[in-house]
Amino acid sequence: MPNQDTDDLGLGDVFEASPSPPPPEPTIAYYDLDSPVEGSERGPRLTIRLVGSHPLWGHYLWNSGICLAKYLEHNPTLYAGSNVLELGAGGGLPALVTALRGAKKTVISDYPDRALVENIEVNVERNVPEKERSEVAVLGYVWGADTTPLLSTISPSRYFDLVLLSDLIFNHSQHEALLKSCELLTDPHPQSDQPSVLVFYTHHRPHLAEKDLDFFRLAESRGWICDKFFVEQKEAMFADDPGDVVVRSTVHGWKLRRPI
Repeated sequence: MPNQDTDDLGLGDVFEASPSPPPPEPTIAYYDLDSPVEGSERGPRLTIRLVGSHPLWGHYLWNSGICLAKYLEHNPTLYAGSNVLELGAGGGLPALVTALRGAKKTVISDYPDRALVENIEVNVERNVPEKERSEVAVLGYVWGADTTPLLSTISPSRYFDLVLLSDLIFNHSQHEALLKSCELLTDPHPQSDQPSVLVFYTHHRPHLAEKDLDFFRLAESRGWICDKFFVEQKEAMFADDPGDVVVRSTVHGWKLRRPI
């Protein structure tokens, strides 16, 4: 980024501003479900549209989202007949899997930016059969804010059974807001030891890995039980990024639950 102290010469009134370039076109990613459908030798292919570019990184299908989706696909007992919420969903792949594999209600949310929300709506329309779309809701939501709009989608239920967080904890300044939302959205007095929150992530900046892990230390200080249960090696999202490529290629998964 240019240094404004030295590069701003005060010439803004001399030259007309150049027109802004058009935003990049949306891109398409694909995800193949492993579970076959009746009459087919392979599972259906999900088409995930991604916004062309976005400062909140919604224009990528992240490794952690793919791993979380696959884990959910093969562990439907975690959410079958339950209310599921994905925060910071981007393209919404993990939540779409729960919608297709037996969740009672799936709510997909991201920052209340029109481009992000409308993109998720497109993905629901493309991938969820029409007869099942009434059980999927898409909402804009700011982490840490009033959770009433989200909870109203599952009324008369008071809480979500499972909240999904995929590649969100790199945003260190939002750890407390994320946890606040999880606390308001899930049952503080659960009747089972099922996880209330699944957190999948990669240390995209290896030198800040400990700050990523501060999310779990903060959660434990607030009474959550945090258990790491998943590790998978993928290809690095960005080959030329600095830091250990193995660290940048590894997806981790944690379960968060409340004491019974």
